[in-house]
Amino acid sequence: MRLSALPALSDNYIWLLADAAGQALVVDPGEAAPVEAALAHDGLRLRAILLTHHHNDHIGAAAELAARHAATVIAPHDPRIPSADRRVGGGDRVALPAPAADFEAIAVPGHTLTHIAYAGEGVLFCGDTLFSLGCGRLFEGTPAQMLASLDRLAALPDATRVCCGHEYTLANAAFALTVEPDNPALHARIAEARAQRAAGRPTVPSTLAAERAANPFLRTDAPAVAAWAAPAGTRVARFAALRAAKDTFRA
Repeated sequence: MRLSALPALSDNYIWLLADAAGQALVVDPGEAAPVEAALAHDGLRLRAILLTHHHNDHIGAAAELAARHAATVIAPHDPRIPSADRRVGGGDRVALPAPAADFEAIAVPGHTLTHIAYAGEGVLFCGDTLFSLGCGRLFEGTPAQMLASLDRLAALPDATRVCCGHEYTLANAAFALTVEPDNPALHARIAEARAQRAAGRPTVPSTLAAERAANPFLRTDAPAVAAWAAPAGTRVARFAALRAAKDTFRA
């Protein structure tokens, strides 16, 4: 499988996964033009569209692409996503014949209440739940829900490639440095991300191993993060303190 991050809108990524036979799927197409360009450039046939949540920058071109290419749309159980060929929830299996791919749908409420992620084929399509060095805002869910969602994702294998919905890594890094300024894994990740952006490349996908080592939102049990979040004692309280501080943070 060949994985590509297609820049879209202002800072979104649409993910494209294609097999050697030219069968492709896309994840969270907020606009059609980048998808059409990639399909035409590589001679690919769009067979499936996976959606993680209802925000328009993730679903805006799904109906248009589905109609044009007769692609199957798979989406969460959410009436705010107007049409889908199949609705899935946590624990459901998404087995696609073309491209031949098998994913598990993981319920990850927090950013939205019906947000799902897709894990399989060595990748994690996590929408706006987990970012490199960050996590999504809590527009609908609670800190407890989001922390539980992140725990589910963090339990996936180390080598899992984290395919998130936005190019936020360096912005997230500025906040992460205020929490763990002495974390060598964080400094290494920042240097890598800066080099990637200087070369005009995306900073994602990262890996779950890298995120567990450097992302403060996956490190609520790390001593330095716990000390930063004091006097919040519980894991949920520490996470809530992190998320509240990030909401108002200005680099």
